[in-house]
Amino acid sequence: MTRADLLALTPDALAALANRGLVKRAAKDLDAGNGPAVTEGPDGGVHGVFPDGTEATLPPGAGLEAATCTCAAMSTCRHRICLVLAYQRDSAGELEPETGPGPKTAPGREVETAAGWSPGAFDDGALARVLGQRALTAARRTLRAGYAARVHRPSAGDPVARVELPSCTVRFLVPGELGYVDTDAVAVVRAEVIVLAAWAFRAADEQAPDRADVRVDVGGKGEGTAAGTGLETALELVDHVLLDGVVHAGPVLATGLRRAVAELAAGDLHWPSAAVNELAEQMDAYHERRADYDSGRLAALLAEVYARHLAAGSGAPRTQVLGTDESAETPLRRVRLAALGCRVGGTAEVRTADVYLAHVDTVLVLKRQWAVPDGEWMTGADLAGRRILGTSLRALAGANVVSETATRSAGRVVRVAPGRVARTTVTPLGDAWDGLPDALLVRDLKAAERALDALPPRLVRPRVEAELVHVIAVAEVRDVGYHPGDQRLDAVVADEAGTTATVSADYAPYRPGALDALAEALAAGPRLIGGAVRRDRGGLVIDPFAVRTDDGIVVPDLAPGAGGAALDGPAARPRDSLGSVLEDALAVCAEAAQRGLSHVPRGLRDRIARAEKDLDRVGLRAAAATIARFAAALDGDDPHLMTRTWADAHIRLITTAEHR
Repeated sequence: MTRADLLALTPDALAALANRGLVKRAAKDLDAGNGPAVTEGPDGGVHGVFPDGTEATLPPGAGLEAATCTCAAMSTCRHRICLVLAYQRDSAGELEPETGPGPKTAPGREVETAAGWSPGAFDDGALARVLGQRALTAARRTLRAGYAARVHRPSAGDPVARVELPSCTVRFLVPGELGYVDTDAVAVVRAEVIVLAAWAFRAADEQAPDRADVRVDVGGKGEGTAAGTGLETALELVDHVLLDGVVHAGPVLATGLRRAVAELAAGDLHWPSAAVNELAEQMDAYHERRADYDSGRLAALLAEVYARHLAAGSGAPRTQVLGTDESAETPLRRVRLAALGCRVGGTAEVRTADVYLAHVDTVLVLKRQWAVPDGEWMTGADLAGRRILGTSLRALAGANVVSETATRSAGRVVRVAPGRVARTTVTPLGDAWDGLPDALLVRDLKAAERALDALPPRLVRPRVEAELVHVIAVAEVRDVGYHPGDQRLDAVVADEAGTTATVSADYAPYRPGALDALAEALAAGPRLIGGAVRRDRGGLVIDPFAVRTDDGIVVPDLAPGAGGAALDGPAARPRDSLGSVLEDALAVCAEAAQRGLSHVPRGLRDRIARAEKDLDRVGLRAAAATIARFAAALDGDDPHLMTRTWADAHIRLITTAEHR
């Protein structure tokens, strides 16, 4: 009988189940004539005897983990891989050795097999037989609480079915086979997350059977508005902040917010908990007169808490809007990460560095921070030589990382711990960006716009790090210019089809050389840009973390220099009237929140009225109506109506600005 499972294993699939080095070595052994003599039993078992007497067996109905070998290796070895490759070559008939390892079936066979199949077809009985009843029992606990997942269906261009869970990624490498599943989760939870991934596909098959890429909410208690959202206590505190304003808020209110943070987290309401925590930090920053205070950010956080409460109460998926009960960190087995650059930030007392790392089709963030010594000023260039994972931050921000000691959080923060046995290696990045999956490597900017448009508003999306970090292929740089008033460098770039996006970077004192380094890299003709992508100013905007030119990787935030280079101004462009009106309306609402709705002076009320008229004039009539209701509430004496109309207006303005 033909072992279709073995024939379907590609070199990439074998590398995922073992490692690429073993696959290459096994292929060399086979090409050198040191492969096994292959025999196949009547039950489908495949047996191989190597010239040195080593024997390996691939039993039927099981994956590589069930394979045996008489060599001394404790896990998957080159003999097992070589036996798979030898079986594929024997089954393919006469093929030249230089065609390389991997399945030698007729062209298109793998695609035809993969396209259209779903891991959701595995029933619970099949899952229990292969993965064990204990795995289903553990998975049902998560199912009862509910969890979010992103499902990628197999296609001709991407034949691997996979699921992004909050804690890991699961890839079904062979259609219809549970024995060939790759996940970055450690062995102790491997079976459980495979079950969760299969159930996620099952939910996607029911909810959106025709979509290739779909986010689903699986399980959960399904509590409606009668049971409440769990945010009611936090909302009372947010009401007080909004009514009193950060200007008048006292320490008692700040203490209450921090208590609410802990209570929300204890109830697995992680996304609103994070928003309230950041709100408390913004209030501290205001009263301590720190540079990281931002009235616009404060207002957005207030609006976010209201938006999540409204969305959850109206039946939106709770795990998407409020968070999940995932453990704080999930250990990962051997992972391969490709750095996408670095962002340096911080305050007067602390410097931070976030290194972005691509893993499968997700981006994780490695975080570090350092205290700034009294009397010193630390820049990104000063941090570039700091040691992380045995190398400098400069090298790490443009490197490949392979680790056996990594853990990741549901918020996509990765931590790599030192270990005595497990190892972490850091090597030059090379051309790793070219091999990134379509989910991360953007070649079509119009498709990227459509993907952003399909997302829920950011106020109610999961609060995960690096959610929209991608690598963008650049065919042309059309204009580079510096806006001195905003201290911002903008560049218009285009893809192969001529669709444009704006690369936009702001000056910051702790990365003074960044704009000069970015301008130089853009002038050199970039091939790829790593950064966060968003909708703004009526189009796509890229916040760059790294630029790849023909000379290598440039990480602007770590570049030396004081920012003194002469930068040309931008080409003249039409005034963005719509954007200006939205910015003014957002600013006036943010000022009202900062002052407190109970303390809004007449001059600010006049500006609110002007914002309403301007919004109506440019055609944003729904937004104008929310501002009108807010203005009317300010003239009344109902505090509850004031806060709710402000929240409606600010949510509408933020969402309009995001999707215009």
